Amino acid sequence: MELPEDIFTEPEDVDPKTLDNLGPLRRLAGVWEGQRGVDVNPKADGPETRDYYERIDMQPIDPQANGPQLFYGLRYHVHINTREEEISFHDQVGYWLYEPATGLILQTLAIPRGQIALAAGHAQPDAKTLTVRAERGTSEYGICSTSFLERAFRTDSYQLDIEFHDDGSWSYVSDTMLMVKGQAEPFLHRDHNHLRKIAEPDLNPWARIVSGAGRGIVR
Repeated sequence: MELPEDIFTEPEDVDPKTLDNLGPLRRLAGVWEGQRGVDVNPKADGPETRDYYERIDMQPIDPQANGPQLFYGLRYHVHINTREEEISFHDQVGYWLYEPATGLILQTLAIPRGQIALAAGHAQPDAKTLTVRAERGTSEYGICSTSFLERAFRTDSYQLDIEFHDDGSWSYVSDTMLMVKGQAEPFLHRDHNHLRKIAEPDLNPWARIVSGAGRGIVR
């Protein structure tokens, strides 16, 4: 990526309405539930397959600038459970970000086992699919883990593929390549699910101020 000469001046013509400027991420805004998730993960005696259900809350944030670079985005929380246990099976927070000027899409993710990642891809505003990817060992779109995870379950790559469906739902396949201690070959840790909207998104704070609206649901 070539940097502009002026890396400090922020854009002046910023639209405060995030939902109007999310490009392909607009279809992710809202609250979602998926009842048919499948997880394949490594265990000592071989791969384990677990069924799960999840809830994902994605709400718009105010526009964000890095000097001349401008992002519109969603703050998200993923909460996953299994039928067999009441405790959380997976918890994840982060941001989805879209740069209208370039079509750059970013997903930040953090999980409470001591791991974070920044995954990147590109897409047109009307894209029917999205793909973001992160690689271990790079400082731009990479993966950072605790020393235990790095030695026992090293994550070499992460890729998330999303497909939008005509009925307004969407599905994903998440592939994480792991090097598990004591195993010679990489392990493909895969999750997939199909999600349907159960609630519309709110306005981002700046858009609520401009519109004079109180906190409410966008229909």
